[in-house]
Amino acid sequence: MISWRAFVLVAVGLLAQPLAVGAQSPGKPAKVGLLLLGTPEADTSRRAAAFREGLRELRWTEGQNILLEYRYASGNLDRAYPLDQLIPLAAELARQKIDAIVAFGTLPSLAARKATALIPIIMAAAENPVQNNLVASLGRPGQNVTGLTLDVLDQDLDAKRLELLKEALPRVSRVAVSYTQARGYHQDRLHRMEAVTPALGINLRQVALFAPDELDRTFGRLARDHVGALRILSDPLSDQWSGRIAELAIKHRLPTMFDLRMYVEAGGLMSYGPSLADIHRRAAIYVDKILKGAKPADLPVEQPTKFELVINLKTAKALGLTIPQSILIRADEMFQ
Repeated sequence: MISWRAFVLVAVGLLAQPLAVGAQSPGKPAKVGLLLLGTPEADTSRRAAAFREGLRELRWTEGQNILLEYRYASGNLDRAYPLDQLIPLAAELARQKIDAIVAFGTLPSLAARKATALIPIIMAAAENPVQNNLVASLGRPGQNVTGLTLDVLDQDLDAKRLELLKEALPRVSRVAVSYTQARGYHQDRLHRMEAVTPALGINLRQVALFAPDELDRTFGRLARDHVGALRILSDPLSDQWSGRIAELAIKHRLPTMFDLRMYVEAGGLMSYGPSLADIHRRAAIYVDKILKGAKPADLPVEQPTKFELVINLKTAKALGLTIPQSILIRADEMFQ
């Protein structure tokens, strides 16, 4: 559900948009909007930084031949109506007479799509773009949205994560897996994980993570119930709490497996998944093509090509764990 205020702002944004978008005028700097979750401070080493690196590789220099307009959601999304906080930011960008919008994540992509049907939108790490009606198909996006998805169609990453977790902790049999009420498609992932757990000798328990002030009680309850490990499903809400989740996991001696390396950087034990830095860097290729005249509808959506296993050995030591050599030799990066 979208609030009346968000609807009005979107309508104003649509009315203020240019009628068409074409190749960039010679000698005039391109203008690209960036729509992000989080804060500018937290973003420095991640999303926009990797994207800017990709631009530089393609000879686009911020402040010279390209201007970047940033909008951040400040990491304070409402769990019931997170789009209400993003759509007005997207509408602001739509009114800036920009040449394209780069939306970092699923919710920013949805907000940008609601704010404009004309300005090209590049998804940077969006999930379920077809199911979310962002594109008609990956091969033929249609309309004004294209970019990169986090989805991997030819393998089950959640099964792989559980396999890695079991290999790292052979004696673990009770594993909790988180979900939030923000996005219903977590249910599909939970069903797929339930299907593979018998073969791994794992009993899966679902646990809700709804609000930061509930985290301490939730972790305490898992520890009292002798849960052996915790799988956190990445979500715009839980991503905001990565540091607190890592801290509580160590406090309650719960080994953790995550989708994204940002959690391991914050102190989590392990992660396996697509490299967000690689995806954000590749988003610059789409911007380059669109600024040179390509249409989003003609640019197929790309899937991840680079995956990474990241381990925090300092956290393993704090938990009293010895990670098997079979896991360590496959790690792409280890924090000590």
